[in-house]
Amino acid sequence: MKAVFLDTQSLDDLDLSPLADCVETLVCYPTTSPEQVAERIAGFELVITNKVVLDADLIRNADSLQLICVVATGVNTIDLTAATARGITVCNSQGYGVQSVAQHVLSLMLALHTRLLDYDRAVRRGDWNRSSQFCLLDYPILELNGRTLGIVGYGALGQEVARLARCFGMQVMIAARPGSTSIPADRVALETVLSQADVISLHCPLTEATHHLIDAPALARMKAGSFLINAARGGIVDETALKDALCSGHLGGAATDVLSEEPPRQGNILLDPAIPNLIITPHSAWGSVQARQTIIEQTVENIRGFLQQTSVRRVN
Repeated sequence: MKAVFLDTQSLDDLDLSPLADCVETLVCYPTTSPEQVAERIAGFELVITNKVVLDADLIRNADSLQLICVVATGVNTIDLTAATARGITVCNSQGYGVQSVAQHVLSLMLALHTRLLDYDRAVRRGDWNRSSQFCLLDYPILELNGRTLGIVGYGALGQEVARLARCFGMQVMIAARPGSTSIPADRVALETVLSQADVISLHCPLTEATHHLIDAPALARMKAGSFLINAARGGIVDETALKDALCSGHLGGAATDVLSEEPPRQGNILLDPAIPNLIITPHSAWGSVQARQTIIEQTVENIRGFLQQTSVRRVN
């Protein structure tokens, strides 16, 4: 197959030779603008993309296209209806970042509880130099042991975060699926989780049902002084409401790896440096070397499966 990779930028520090070895031709571009897509996919049987959008018009006019491989889990950038109508197979990557994201979530949780960033900044501005004693204890430090973690979204990521949290002595509550009419025996109503957990960690997909799931009323239900962690999608949290909850002191802190628009070229309300005890990382939780190399390996499996007519991770 003749293949084109439209946006290698988040993977181009890795070994892409396995991809090249399983196709006849591989053309790679670090990035591709919307205006460049039609020209770049013309004549190719395989298109590999991460975040480049392939809409219905592009798919209908790509006469040679047979296979689309998305080097991510989400396929919202692909018009699946148009692809299916054309008989084009769409495959994605799955489960590659479980360890990487779970590790990041625990890092954020620990940083909030130990006030790690506050102490680092305090030392750098000379507060320790001026201390009247051998240590500096200006910010309250909390232990994970004995605290309760509420998890919203209990797929592979949520399960791994729960496992790691239990290793630190935390109790774990699993929220029932938002909007569900019945609550399984091993789940707890979301409202109860919000009101009883010391830490809420989000791992659910962004859908119509979960958009602004954590809004002002939900934040108000959370325990005073509790923490919120979002390594899922930015739109799940009402960012204005989160800022208000932090600035008012109702929440003890928050950490997010995602924002409603990424990158935040137009700014974002959460980037206000006056917001207390908020940690923001740049959608990097998934990005360990191991996780990203797994994406390459899974894409190779997807291509070989298609060629052998045993498609792997097919989504349409």
